[in-house]
Amino acid sequence: MGVWELLLVGLVMLFGLVGVLVPGVPGSWLVWATVLWWALKDPQPVAWFVLVSATVALFLSQVVRWALPPRRLRESGATPRMAVYAGTGAFLGFFLVPVLGAIPGFMAGIYLCERHRLGRHGEARAALRQAMRSGGSSVLAELFTCLLIMGAWLGTVLWG
Repeated sequence: MGVWELLLVGLVMLFGLVGVLVPGVPGSWLVWATVLWWALKDPQPVAWFVLVSATVALFLSQVVRWALPPRRLRESGATPRMAVYAGTGAFLGFFLVPVLGAIPGFMAGIYLCERHRLGRHGEARAALRQAMRSGGSSVLAELFTCLLIMGAWLGTVLWG
């Protein structure tokens, strides 16, 4: 694949990551479809390994999501602004503290949004707990899986 095609794959994956945070948009499936397209266009064993791994990871992510409480984020007071903060925190955390940093980054993003909105530490912590109980953990599981898939793809492209 050429550089421009790889750049396009990366941009579609980023769009899929944003789609995870937007209700009703199948972001995780967009990330998977992008990996599928890449594997079909660049049929090497490592590309197929990334595709199979992405498929298994997304399947396990769906199982985990079904086991977690249903998403009731709107009822908890979650806003699109909170989704931007949480997504940015997870994305930055994923790369600053490789892989595992996405989890505290996601939660820190929600906390910062609520701290800015509410102004007090205690109220922001309570809002973070409420958001995670109301479906934030489900969003985090899906976003973390998509970040893992994107990281595997990026690692394969850069060093594979």
